[in-house]
Amino acid sequence: MCETVKTPIETRHILDKLEAQHPGADTELHHRNAFELLVATILSAQSTDQRVNMVTPALFKRYPDAGALAKATTDDLERLIHSTGFFRAKSKALLGMAKALVEQHRGNVPADMTALTALPGVGRKTANVVLGHALGVPGLPVDRHVLRVSNRIGIADSDDPETVEEQLGRVLPKARWTRTSDTLILHGRRICKPKPLCDQCAVQDDCDYFGTVVQPVTHEERRSHPANQPPPRLRRSAEGSAKAEASAKAEAGSHIRRRAKVPKATRRR
Repeated sequence: MCETVKTPIETRHILDKLEAQHPGADTELHHRNAFELLVATILSAQSTDQRVNMVTPALFKRYPDAGALAKATTDDLERLIHSTGFFRAKSKALLGMAKALVEQHRGNVPADMTALTALPGVGRKTANVVLGHALGVPGLPVDRHVLRVSNRIGIADSDDPETVEEQLGRVLPKARWTRTSDTLILHGRRICKPKPLCDQCAVQDDCDYFGTVVQPVTHEERRSHPANQPPPRLRRSAEGSAKAEASAKAEAGSHIRRRAKVPKATRRR
């Protein structure tokens, strides 16, 4: 972790401000239980929550639990989820996940990170979403919004989701993990977009990106560096933000694009 990352006190103060700007932040995926949230989160990869919420009512009516979904046909499932994108890979992941829940967990969603990430189509981010929102277990999901916002502000310093999760989790009480993720996600969607709306940001004065990229560089800094080479603090911030964006795009849906792992007992011979 670099020296420019905010102190724990500064980080908590910044998050207090963001929570005040986005009161009641929560997942926007509609669900009634852990199974429905698990399915919805898998479908949300490379899609939007709004699109997923349009698809899941019919999906859950036809397949209300893991047992029912495990018996679904590929053709029927693909038809129902087609509009979320990557529907073939997602249907394989959903079928594999449902069969694994039935065979290994009696159809229940396990409240354990290791068990969840062993399911087909379930990465650490998805597991954290389900743990924190549906199972009462502290979880800090890190998606592309959390990566972008935390790196820009300076409360984290990495383009790796697990590293950012560890950095934020280390300075926050566990009870605050899920709310922090939801707040950063909403801030990334509404304010700190790829092209940020800095004039609407509650933590503008605390933000490294605003101070080094958006705000003009001081006259002294311009004089001390060649015209074709920006000052180090500006260069580091711009490069770090770009790396975080690239990493987030690659991470989002990576567990969907890989071949869904199906339990050996269910593989075709």
